[in-house]
Amino acid sequence: MFAAAFYGSADFCGGLATKRTSIFAVTVVSQAVGLALVLFALPFFPGHPTAADLAWGLLAGICGGGGLALLYHALSVGKMGVVSPITAVLAAALPVFVGFVRGEHLSAYQAGGIAVALIAVVLISISREESGTREFATAGVKEAIASGIALGGFYTLLALGGTQAGLYPLVAARVGSIGFLLLTALLLGRTFRPSRAVLPLIVLAGALDMTANALYVLATFAGYLSIAAVLTSLYPASTVFLARIVLHERLQFVQKIGALCALAGVVLIAW
Repeated sequence: MFAAAFYGSADFCGGLATKRTSIFAVTVVSQAVGLALVLFALPFFPGHPTAADLAWGLLAGICGGGGLALLYHALSVGKMGVVSPITAVLAAALPVFVGFVRGEHLSAYQAGGIAVALIAVVLISISREESGTREFATAGVKEAIASGIALGGFYTLLALGGTQAGLYPLVAARVGSIGFLLLTALLLGRTFRPSRAVLPLIVLAGALDMTANALYVLATFAGYLSIAAVLTSLYPASTVFLARIVLHERLQFVQKIGALCALAGVVLIAW
């Protein structure tokens, strides 16, 4: 749950920063901040990674870098209260499927909680514009769908590292994401130098995102991949809350029902 809160806050900060400067500036700098933080934390979480652990982390970073860029772009052009939940439900689906394939057996309460949680993020996404049209048709939805798939790959691949690897897969993931984003920016001729005015916001986004990643990795070590992934996928609650308070985005009745379902899902999963 703490990972979800940090992820949602990081996404809000990153999306807000992308409204004001280049998307590659936001993603590259925030990922670099995360790399510095995880390097600082390594001595406190000793590990003995294998080559496979680092390879999974590197692949996870490539997926995560692309997914994060798409997410921040979607958050900057669309409504955060719509984009974030759509991304979350897709990002949660892939790890849950992989968890079942790996033989993870859930109790009836936990299975019901996962179902309720996934329903919750869908309900949070459903609302209408003033014209009466569905929010799903607004700007940023296509990017949100692509981002959800990519981030699902990130969650899955990152969790495949061994429990003895500590935080080293996160180091590999950050190297992979930064390398991927820099190469993409160079190929597209885009700048990755941020505006000085939004630099503090980008640094905050990177710090929050890395903290969330570390908490997610520790959660997968302590329990099931499917449970950790779905609990983490509840991060839109904090994004929607911050968007409502700071940007004055309105939360409609069906989205409030979704928030209640999310809480119920958490209780069932933790039963």
